[in-house]
Amino acid sequence: MENRLRVLRAEQGWSQAELGDRIGVSRQAVNAIETGKHDPSLLLAFRIADVFGLTVEAVFRPDLKTTTGALPHD
Repeated sequence: MENRLRVLRAEQGWSQAELGDRIGVSRQAVNAIETGKHDPSLLLAFRIADVFGLTVEAVFRPDLKTTTGALPHD
């Protein structure tokens, strides 16, 4: 899954540890999500979006290059 987490965090001036504290996970978990090594649970994705005042869709997008099972195109 692609995400804008690193950019959004930088815009706020937060470290990975600070963001982790705000959303209830470790700095390592934030790093894993930012680098695409781990996809957050749906609950965590909503928590992340909420801390930035955004929708989940504004933070996360499916990685269409690696997603199998075609998504319908508009």
